[in-house]
Amino acid sequence: MTTIPTSGTTRRAPQRPVKAAADELVDVSFTVNGTPVTIAVPARMHLADALRAHLGLSGTHLGCEHGVCGMCTVLIDGDAARACLVFAVQAEGTDVVTVEGLGTQDEQHPLQQAFSHHHALQCGFCTPGFLMSSYDLLSHGEGELDPETLPEELSGVICRCTGYRGILAAVADVAEAHPDGIPAPLNCAPRTLVGRGGAAQAPAAPDAGPEGDVAEQAPTELTRPTGTPTITVEVRRELTSPVGDVWAVMDDVDRLARCLPGAEMTADLGGDRYAGRAKVALGPVRLAFEGLAQIVERDADGHRLSLLAQGADTGGNRTAADIDLRATAAPDGGTVLVAEAAVFLSGRIAQFGRALAGDVSQRLFEQFADAVDETARTGVAPEVGAGPSALAIGVQAVLAGVRRRVAGLRAAVQGALARRRR
Repeated sequence: MTTIPTSGTTRRAPQRPVKAAADELVDVSFTVNGTPVTIAVPARMHLADALRAHLGLSGTHLGCEHGVCGMCTVLIDGDAARACLVFAVQAEGTDVVTVEGLGTQDEQHPLQQAFSHHHALQCGFCTPGFLMSSYDLLSHGEGELDPETLPEELSGVICRCTGYRGILAAVADVAEAHPDGIPAPLNCAPRTLVGRGGAAQAPAAPDAGPEGDVAEQAPTELTRPTGTPTITVEVRRELTSPVGDVWAVMDDVDRLARCLPGAEMTADLGGDRYAGRAKVALGPVRLAFEGLAQIVERDADGHRLSLLAQGADTGGNRTAADIDLRATAAPDGGTVLVAEAAVFLSGRIAQFGRALAGDVSQRLFEQFADAVDETARTGVAPEVGAGPSALAIGVQAVLAGVRRRVAGLRAAVQGALARRRR
């Protein structure tokens, strides 16, 4: 019988002793889903919080935080372990696989496919733990799976919705379909993880000298984010200004940055690299990001601009974006501006629902396009802080979401009443 270790111990080389004060940060280096990372964490932070808050891997859920419910199960050096019972500093030098490493939306692992087929989830809160526990069971199992003992084998994870039947059926199906061994995780490869102190750590803005001048400093190389973005945005906006005037704004980074609500450029670092800051507010969460941006492609003839941006705040929130802007002449003499962005979030900001984050980002880029049109027409960029605030845009997105849900509920009620009348 395969059991899930609850002590958090794993098979790995002895670690160096770590002594640190309660409020002191400790650098920890390990591999997550095939990507080497280094994060700075408090000595008492457990691995689950480090994965969620510092690396944006929020698929690992937290339930009891006593090692009982199994929601936080991950693989450490190939063995299942409770991430809430393992200090992050204990992960030094290990290989960690989370539920994000099993598969992607486009290429699901057989376990994920089986869970979907057998409706082995409802609220989804226990699902990551069951997936990782099931993978551990099937990858370490010897011989044919015994249906009689399977419930006991999976008893290390507690579910409150499904009654286990669908879960047991899904695991049994995968075991039968892969008698020679379950496939390895499908989404483990080197990539950019947007995490505090991680491989994709966004460098802070350069230090200013005594007179406000930027001190000479070689900016850190920005890395194009890979993996599945938190949200994707595509905005197509018809502008009244001619394409030449719109391109003049796109080609001026200072004016371009000020067109995005809450953003500004703070320094030109040379080589198409820029330091800047952006303010975002979603309800009680108010963030001020400092970071870098780099233009990676500038096509003046095609009126196209591609750039990378990475930023961080002092609370461990991080964001990275791969942005593409294209302007084409419209038949009426105006311009069609298309903005596409893949956005990666981690920290508290990543805990907002994808729908809300997507709505906010969509509205930010819509306001950005309108500001570009106004700047192209007048030649004057918005003042820093002028125009709709990120907070106002966030509120509008929330209200729009509420209105959509109310409209959907009203339509459902009206449809039910119409069917009853018939």
